[in-house]
Amino acid sequence: MTDLLLQFTFALFATCGFCIIFRVPAKHIPICVVIGALGWTSYQVSMYYDASPVLSCFIASCAVGLLSDIGARLCKEASTVFIIPGILCLVPGSGMYHTMTSMLSHDMDATASIGAQTLMMAGAIATGLLVIGSVIRVIRSLAKKTIALKPGNK
Repeated sequence: MTDLLLQFTFALFATCGFCIIFRVPAKHIPICVVIGALGWTSYQVSMYYDASPVLSCFIASCAVGLLSDIGARLCKEASTVFIIPGILCLVPGSGMYHTMTSMLSHDMDATASIGAQTLMMAGAIATGLLVIGSVIRVIRSLAKKTIALKPGNK
């Protein structure tokens, strides 16, 4: 539990740094920081329950996508303001580094293995954001149709 709290805290600071780099408006930084930290925490919890790194990235990016959409609606801002800093903690930078290191040491088996997992993790991040965005769009469309079908609405 202490390790998870420490991971949450480090993710808060890392996301805050990305918010500063990407010049997120100051009033949105607290929400972005919490979204990024919760995304990383969901990744860590998934890994704790023996999910693969790819599945964990998918779950965490779904969490970031959902929380970013909620934050965007609350703040009346574009969701990308919250998605970009929130998702950067999940980017598999160490996997890219280890892929290049194994390539430079001519270990092609490790290059293929690590590189494939890194690409799948990056794809899982993109797929998670795409799935949540699509689900939210469908729900909003159904809600609009339901409201339009009520008696008295024209």
